[in-house]
Amino acid sequence: MALHELSERERRVLEAVVRSYVETAEPAGSRTISRRSGIGVSPATVRNTMADLEEKGFLFHPHTSAGRIPTDKAYRVYVDDLMRVEPPAAIDRDRLAEQITGGGSAIETILRRAAQSLGVLTQELGLAIGPRLDQTILLRLELVRLTSEKLILVLTLKGGTVRTIFIEIRGEIADDAISVVQQVLNERLGGLSLAEIRSSLGTRLRDATPGGDAHELLNIFLQEGESLFDVASPLEADAVVLGQASILVDQPEFASGESMKRLITLTETRSELATLLRDRASAPGAGATGVSITIGDEHGSLLLGGLTLVTAEYRAGSLTGVIGVIGPTRMPYEKVISLVSHTSSLVSDLLT
Repeated sequence: MALHELSERERRVLEAVVRSYVETAEPAGSRTISRRSGIGVSPATVRNTMADLEEKGFLFHPHTSAGRIPTDKAYRVYVDDLMRVEPPAAIDRDRLAEQITGGGSAIETILRRAAQSLGVLTQELGLAIGPRLDQTILLRLELVRLTSEKLILVLTLKGGTVRTIFIEIRGEIADDAISVVQQVLNERLGGLSLAEIRSSLGTRLRDATPGGDAHELLNIFLQEGESLFDVASPLEADAVVLGQASILVDQPEFASGESMKRLITLTETRSELATLLRDRASAPGAGATGVSITIGDEHGSLLLGGLTLVTAEYRAGSLTGVIGVIGPTRMPYEKVISLVSHTSSLVSDLLT
């Protein structure tokens, strides 16, 4: 049901119920809402309005309480039409800037600090996923001898990412041959994306004709190049960078053993989160704030039921990744959305 199908009184009561429940984690009673909604009607009138909202699917009436709690549908209307998002408080902006900008400048390091800091400030579980490297530009490469039968291929990628790959060679190759092949590879592959290199490596190297050992080494790249340049982000191995899951443990939503079990499964396997975040990185749908929000049953997953995922894209040059938080649907949405949006901008500035 769209917001315009609710009366003004229903909107104000619904907003008051959401705010009350988010703040207290207690079902909201009509007396409490009558006092805090400011609509100037009696508790009896509020009670009737809450009953109407329950009938329309916006509120739920726990058997153990006379109060009511919001449904996923209520949170959706609240997020889309009722709340007012303000910029983060100056103290939070300063804290984020201090914590995220300190330390190394590699993408992985920045994302880990950002997920950790965002989780602490929102009191939700911070998370991030790195950009896919297929479209990352190769700036330069180096071939370094490790042993007589093993080399290290060092790839320096746009955005500060560095990857190392071990190469087995058959017999010792002279140092000058290694230098020749390194020069050929840089001349012909530098400035291309990893995807372009994999798809066109044979064509680009076919007419290269260095002699002796250099020819043998170049043949290794011709034969194994597709796997050598299939460089995954280290974040793709376990997919998702997480902050402190312990932050969520004290929230009442995780008091039951079943809820805690789902949280542990989610943080240990991470595969479902990885899929969700990858989909968000490649699909439109963020609102005016630039933030995507999926609430409870909207995930279509039992594992994610009762949870809200709030994310925003960040940019690392021409690449994009996702950063955000996950937590109970009972979430201070204004604060969380504001901090997620600000953090994504901060990360983008650091990586651009």
